[in-house]
Amino acid sequence: MCGIVGYIGKREAYPIILNGLKRLEYRGYDSAGIALYDGKDIQLCKTQGKVADLETKAETEINREGNVGIGHTRWATHGVPNDVNSHPHYSNNGELVMIHNGIIENYASIKKELTNRGYTFKSETDTEVLVNLIEDIQKQEKVKLGKAVQIALNQVVGAYAIAVFDIKKPNEIVVAKLGSPLAIGVGEDEFFIASDASPFIEFTNNAIYLEDEELAIIRLGRDVKIRKIKDDKLVAPYIQELQLNLEQIEKGGFDHFMLKEIYEQPSVIKDTYRGRLLADQGIVRLGGLEDHIEKFLNADRIIIVACGTSWHAGLVAEYIFEDLTRIPVEVEYASEFRYRNPIISEKDVVIAISQSGETADTLAAIKLAKSKGAFVFGICNVVGSTISRETHSGSYTHAGPEIGVASTKAFTTQITVLTMMALRLAKAKGTISNSAYMLYLRELELIPDQVQEALLSEDKIKEISAVFKDARNFLYLGRGYNFPVALEGALKLKEISYIHAEGYPAAEMKHGPIALIDEHMPVVVIAIKSEHYEKVVSNIQEIKARKGKIIAVVSKGDTAVRDMADYVIEVPHTPEALTPLVTTIPLQLLSYHIAVLLDKNVDQPRNLAKSVTVE
Repeated sequence: MCGIVGYIGKREAYPIILNGLKRLEYRGYDSAGIALYDGKDIQLCKTQGKVADLETKAETEINREGNVGIGHTRWATHGVPNDVNSHPHYSNNGELVMIHNGIIENYASIKKELTNRGYTFKSETDTEVLVNLIEDIQKQEKVKLGKAVQIALNQVVGAYAIAVFDIKKPNEIVVAKLGSPLAIGVGEDEFFIASDASPFIEFTNNAIYLEDEELAIIRLGRDVKIRKIKDDKLVAPYIQELQLNLEQIEKGGFDHFMLKEIYEQPSVIKDTYRGRLLADQGIVRLGGLEDHIEKFLNADRIIIVACGTSWHAGLVAEYIFEDLTRIPVEVEYASEFRYRNPIISEKDVVIAISQSGETADTLAAIKLAKSKGAFVFGICNVVGSTISRETHSGSYTHAGPEIGVASTKAFTTQITVLTMMALRLAKAKGTISNSAYMLYLRELELIPDQVQEALLSEDKIKEISAVFKDARNFLYLGRGYNFPVALEGALKLKEISYIHAEGYPAAEMKHGPIALIDEHMPVVVIAIKSEHYEKVVSNIQEIKARKGKIIAVVSKGDTAVRDMADYVIEVPHTPEALTPLVTTIPLQLLSYHIAVLLDKNVDQPRNLAKSVTVE
């Protein structure tokens, strides 16, 4: 959940680390800190607040020179956000300094033992416990830093990505990971450390991604040495070439990353199907699926596991897979699936969806499914992420870096991949006619242009946002394929504006939520032309009879709903199975503009972080 950055080399470390923390602030932003080695002492500065607050404080409080340093931007787990609980943390002797992403579950028992040995603690964090455990092992076992870290990590339970610096070994940083991502950028006689590659992309395009339970000793003048934490085996470093550029992680003239990413959807959807969808030739092909297509065709059922927005994409997939392939589908919250002793067999296929590829609950669900013999297929956005390595096969969404915490382009690209999968399987199973198959391919190829057309409604959505920005509650209603879109629209509003919102199947409104409707309740209804259209019109009439305010998302040219709704937003026509790709666009813009009008931090909403790598 937190972001960690480190540097050791010939450059000034401070600007590299500070800029890296700014790029990783999507991972956590309730406090930040930095530790630099200036050749004599460790210069430590940390504060509650954002990286900008750290920058202001560091200018007056520390010597910012030095070629070695580590930094951290925090999403609080153990201990409230304040200066003391901020990372980095010192050991008692002042010689070790450490940053940490994750949770040490047995920290309390370790802390009690260390306290009995005379150690004292300034913070409430599990991280301070771990750095003092490492110090204690150094003293007791008379071992070097790398070995002390290894011994300590064999004693802890939980998840971690750590970087540790020892003032006695100024040319070395020790890092390790389990359940939280860690990348090592490899330059010419310099190394970079980060939770993802964005902090060092302008310096090198070569990176090592540590696997779980690996420890690396990064030492100037030598190759990175990697060992397995459990059995001490040496691992040959695998250096990957990064497929990332600086332009992708900048705002590109937009006020917020979220708005930039909303507007990137036409191009990234095209990137997602490029080379996979050839409508004129009647071909849809995904490499990860082709190699294992029999697993899907012979499956008793498909289980989709995901969290948050990815779970909503999974709900859309349930409709399209069952509709086109006739394979039974279940969609599970990964966080519940892993704990309820689910029935899984070797005849099941599990699809795990995660933007980051690092979601802790989804990773745990994958491991559970594999242990039961299921075939696991991953869908994620980040190349080299843990989910891409843990699954048997999978597909990347090719959405590019998504910096805004509230997911937008990840959702539509996930649906694009899932739709292509359903079409390929339906064709292979013979559960779709050739004419319907060809129609879907042609219409899917047109989706980027239709999303671009949907974006033209932004000015109208700004006006609607101004009317309803002070509402305290919203209802979102949809039917069929657009029920998950209603859930996603409500989630977006909650995430960035902090307005309470709920999504429901439109027909369920009369089973409870209708009691909430009065003249102060805005109701967003997805009322596109579909087999459910007349039913949705009836739901709208029920709302109007109770003086509810209706914001309707309708198919272009609609007149019936226009006459009933207070506000109407048009989207282009497309087959119902593809409508979530266009109906979600106005809902993203609505949440964005309401949040902007309320002066909320759109890209970094409170209490949230982009990648949930802890339970």
